[in-house]
Amino acid sequence: MLVTLPLVTILVEEDRDSSQTNDERHCSEKGRLFFADNSSPILPAAVPVQDILSVAKLPGIGQVASTIRKRMMSMALHKYLLTTDQVAALDPTKSFTHREFSFTIDNDVYIRYQSFKDCDEMKQEIIRMRPNKIDIGAIFTVQPKHAKMVQPGAFKPLEKELVFDIDMTDYDEIRTCCSGRRGVHCWVCDEQARCLDDAERKAIINYLTLIKGGSQQSKKVILNGNEEIHPHISRSLEIAYEHFDEIVLRDQGILDTEEQWSKLLSLIPDEDTRDTIDKIWQEDKTDSSFMKWEEFEDTLEKKMSKRGSNKQLEFTQKEIVLQYLYPRLDENVTTHLNHLLKSPFCVHPKTGRVCTPISPDDFETFDPFKVPTVVELLDEINSFEDQGADSQASTPDDHNAEPPRHASRLLPDYKKTSLKPYIETFEQFVAGIKKAAVKQDPLAF
Repeated sequence: MLVTLPLVTILVEEDRDSSQTNDERHCSEKGRLFFADNSSPILPAAVPVQDILSVAKLPGIGQVASTIRKRMMSMALHKYLLTTDQVAALDPTKSFTHREFSFTIDNDVYIRYQSFKDCDEMKQEIIRMRPNKIDIGAIFTVQPKHAKMVQPGAFKPLEKELVFDIDMTDYDEIRTCCSGRRGVHCWVCDEQARCLDDAERKAIINYLTLIKGGSQQSKKVILNGNEEIHPHISRSLEIAYEHFDEIVLRDQGILDTEEQWSKLLSLIPDEDTRDTIDKIWQEDKTDSSFMKWEEFEDTLEKKMSKRGSNKQLEFTQKEIVLQYLYPRLDENVTTHLNHLLKSPFCVHPKTGRVCTPISPDDFETFDPFKVPTVVELLDEINSFEDQGADSQASTPDDHNAEPPRHASRLLPDYKKTSLKPYIETFEQFVAGIKKAAVKQDPLAF
């Protein structure tokens, strides 16, 4: 699936195994952070190694994730929240204390409008509540935990990251592989974006939205034949055409079977043209999607060359390319300040995979199946500390040497695991936000 936004262009790799469920992906670029859709987060604390060893043997991912949440996660999320606290456009002293946090506990019970005086208090509450999922909300006029104590209308959202959400399930009608429930979240975190109100966010999402219509409407992109194509659409088409053959024809094989090509034919507005193309494809069903697409293009060109042809045919190919590749955005996520955002560094409740940031340089090579699971993280911690114990046992009698096992306890747990490079990527993103604010040069928007 090609994700093409004016802000940045990335290629999102589909799940190659339809038996797999979704995993979550992040990537950061300047003031923009991309996520993919997962579920339960992990944050830090410390518990004895023997407790981790015992919990690691439990079958439930939720229980293991809870242990990781206590023991392992770095303060990367906290660093981001504190950084926005320091560079907040409104009131720096309130951007953390007035930020909403929501916990989801057992039986999918949501506990909304929580707030904390500092990160330590937040961490202790996470340890106490052991939530399965943490969501992040807006910065409010009043501390969210006191929302019920103020007059109606006094409790209002003021600031939140601008987020674009693309869900894999919205592509069910056109994709031919991969499991659903995947998605990508793009967080735009610079000051100008965070301070947009609902109306301004609505204007942005309206500008970006081309795919319109529900599941019962087959044709979802209609270009006005009486008007010149908008520059934004022209730019999007350039990107889409660049990737159409590889993604839509080769990877998705949208014309490989009659069932699949019937969906494309339904997007052609002229019945005679539909019938002509269908007849050509029926004559040799074994032709590749590439060959069928060439026949489609040739037929369209011949039909349009005839006098009195359907003028809308001129835009048919462009409409189809956009319908198969243009981002399908969730309007509610972008528009509403009060909409909750899934916390960075989540763990999918079924696969146990940790969602991770992706460096923009790694889009093409990123493999979601190499992202660590919580069980793997526990194994990596245990293995690291076992090696420390073995090293200590074999160390010569040098009373001045620092015991390796003691040294391993001083090392942050995430640095003992394969999560380390992902956290460093996130920290670089946070540092970039702070650096831009210090220079008083807002990030490009």
